[in-house]
Amino acid sequence: MKPCVFIQTNHKQIAGAIVAEYALKRFSPNADKFDVKIMHVKDYPFFAAKEGKPYLREGHHRIWRNDDLQSFTLTRFMPPELMGYEGRSIQIDPDIFAVADIWELLDRDMKGKALLARPLRGKKGAAGYMASSVVVMDNAKLKHWQVEKQFNEMFEDKRDYGEWMGLKYEDPATIGPLEEEWNDLDRLTCKTKMLHTTLRRTQPWKTGLPVDHVPRDNKPGIPLSGPILRLKRKIFGDYAFLGKYRQHPDIRQEQLFFALLGECMDEGLITDQML
Repeated sequence: MKPCVFIQTNHKQIAGAIVAEYALKRFSPNADKFDVKIMHVKDYPFFAAKEGKPYLREGHHRIWRNDDLQSFTLTRFMPPELMGYEGRSIQIDPDIFAVADIWELLDRDMKGKALLARPLRGKKGAAGYMASSVVVMDNAKLKHWQVEKQFNEMFEDKRDYGEWMGLKYEDPATIGPLEEEWNDLDRLTCKTKMLHTTLRRTQPWKTGLPVDHVPRDNKPGIPLSGPILRLKRKIFGDYAFLGKYRQHPDIRQEQLFFALLGECMDEGLITDQML
């Protein structure tokens, strides 16, 4: 079984996922040694079954929406199960674009760790939350990852989405370090190996479209922002007053994406109708 890179997505982020898949192979001289697979949330009906149901997220209840921009996020925990808990896998978000050889990670000595990941930025990172947007996995050590069962636990107040996404349910001793360059958050330098365009408001393929993701409840430095935002959603709906996606502020990142997109269109991987 070849090592595999999994890219999570839904219908709203499929263009980004296809570009991400293309970039992984384009920048690797070892492309024949690994597989790349796109995980589409629609292929796992247990997610759709919870449409409109409340789930636990950062200590509060939110409504599960399969049409949300990021409805795919929990598929990131599925690769070990999809590979029969064997071999090596990496999962990435659909807004992450390789500019170096991913084989370096697939072939890395994990020194007995089950996972490799980088910390989140800011206070959450300082509190031990990890960025699960790029995770290197030793699948055999992750047999406790049973996504459908654990997904349902969020609707029973037994599991918190934020804790799960931040890898807080994992033993810290089983998580090894991952250099920031492999999950470079909104930064493109000569050291970057994978660019992660985390700022959803400025993702290049969404520019000018209505915002269709639910922002986080708590705004740093704004008292009572959580209760106010939850009340606004309850009265006006999840996406009210959010405006439109803006142009990316870093022209180099925008140019990289559109160069890769152009190559994908030349190869027939993406059509005008998909954009």
